[in-house]
Amino acid sequence: MTASLEEKGLQTVLKQSVPESSSRDDLALARLGKKPVLKRNFGFMTILGFSCTVLITWEGSLTTFLAGLQNGGPSGVLYGFLVVWVGTLSVFTTLSELVSMAPTSGGQYHWVSMLAPASSRKFLGYLTGWLAITGWQALIASGGYVTGTMIQGLILLTHPEYAAVMKNWHGTLLFWAVVIVSYGINTAVGSLLAKFEGLVLVLHILGFFAVILPLTLLSPHGSAKDVFDTWRNSGLWQTQGLSFSVGIIGNVFAFLGGDGAIHMSEEIRNAAVVVPRSLMTGLAVNGTLGFAMMVATLYSLGNIDTALSENPQYPFMSVFRHAVGSTAGATVMSSLVVVMSFSATTGCLASTSRIYWAFARDRGVPGWQVLKKISPRTSIPQYAVLVTVVIAIVLSLVNIGDSVAFNGVISMSIAGLFGSYLIAACLLLYRRVTGAIREPHDDDTLTNTMGENLTWGPWRVRGALGIANNAFSCAYLFYTFMFSFWPSNREVNPQNFNWAILGFGAVVSFSMLYYVAWARKTYTGPIIELSH
Repeated sequence: MTASLEEKGLQTVLKQSVPESSSRDDLALARLGKKPVLKRNFGFMTILGFSCTVLITWEGSLTTFLAGLQNGGPSGVLYGFLVVWVGTLSVFTTLSELVSMAPTSGGQYHWVSMLAPASSRKFLGYLTGWLAITGWQALIASGGYVTGTMIQGLILLTHPEYAAVMKNWHGTLLFWAVVIVSYGINTAVGSLLAKFEGLVLVLHILGFFAVILPLTLLSPHGSAKDVFDTWRNSGLWQTQGLSFSVGIIGNVFAFLGGDGAIHMSEEIRNAAVVVPRSLMTGLAVNGTLGFAMMVATLYSLGNIDTALSENPQYPFMSVFRHAVGSTAGATVMSSLVVVMSFSATTGCLASTSRIYWAFARDRGVPGWQVLKKISPRTSIPQYAVLVTVVIAIVLSLVNIGDSVAFNGVISMSIAGLFGSYLIAACLLLYRRVTGAIREPHDDDTLTNTMGENLTWGPWRVRGALGIANNAFSCAYLFYTFMFSFWPSNREVNPQNFNWAILGFGAVVSFSMLYYVAWARKTYTGPIIELSH
């Protein structure tokens, strides 16, 4: 593209009739080669609410600590939480640097396309896009599944006789209800999602105190040894360390999705600064609340086997009942967790649909001509939202046959997202140690897109500390990615096999076949839209 054509494209963007306050955001997007088409409904507080309520760490840690109890025990859950919190802080710092450089809804695949060597940037960007879509789509299915089956857990809590008639398809129907209502919130009015997330942030904070206060004040407490030095190895692994690594995936899932704000970047005012701040603030808040809730729950745990027998899937509900001595009280406390899980699913749906839309804009997925369309009424990629819901419902059918097999979908969300993070983080490390990223200049017409100069954004960690953090995040991502495919037991059978490897392999294989047959002809990387 010639310089005159670039300047003409920028002038076209800046001449559009947009509010003065939005011109800076539109110019930043134009420098990435993209036209602004989405409304910027999010400010710092609303996107902080979005980040916090997608992450929901204190709620998520309760719903997923079963894996840690079986492999690691109470101490494994607690120390695993700290390991994952530190690792996630490192990863989010790296992602914050990247989103500050290129605040676009495409996220990881755009960053890989701009960072990778010329010989491989097209393929690596395409692969990363599919990994991100796989992870987020599986996360939607996981969120709907957890919310729907937690409602079953509430029924079991209040009516123990339900255990005799409880069926997997009950949870699947509740799953459908969750994602359909989430679809309505995402598509009704363009500004509704931002207002919804701001409201839920208040509930997220107040709900924490509504749960932890009765838990700590009313329950009988165990000893410090019960919490800090009690280990389990129910999977019969060769070492306790290996058992700990297998069980840590439950904590990883509790921290999953906090980067959802990245994929809303084109709907956020001053995204290059606001998104990194919201990511780091949200992680600090959620990590603190999550750790406090984890300690309180473990001190109130009582007999682990009793909790597992009364509510095998969500033993925290049984812990609540024994802690406060009231089924009604435990139901109210557990209901808060269910509501927050629903809000997280709603936010995940928004983020996932934006990835579909961005990748379709760059012609990377089947049906891109339709998926890239924006509703003229709401300025929302309505077809992308609809496809996300439909695929989640199709995935939920696995649960009717076997809930254990569906757990593989949860692991797929970790493998897909962490795989996409790992590629982007490794390339950022490569570029920064070779000095390929320079300070920005006012005369940068196009930057941080495929084939253009690389410039730092306004938010980054400088010097050797930035390199060290980047390297640590790569190591943590590789460790977690590897263990996301491990089964929960050493003796593997069809009932405890981790089916994530099958689903993950199927999606990657399909994407490769699609690339060879069609995508290599239409997908060229992030498209420069200014000349269109």
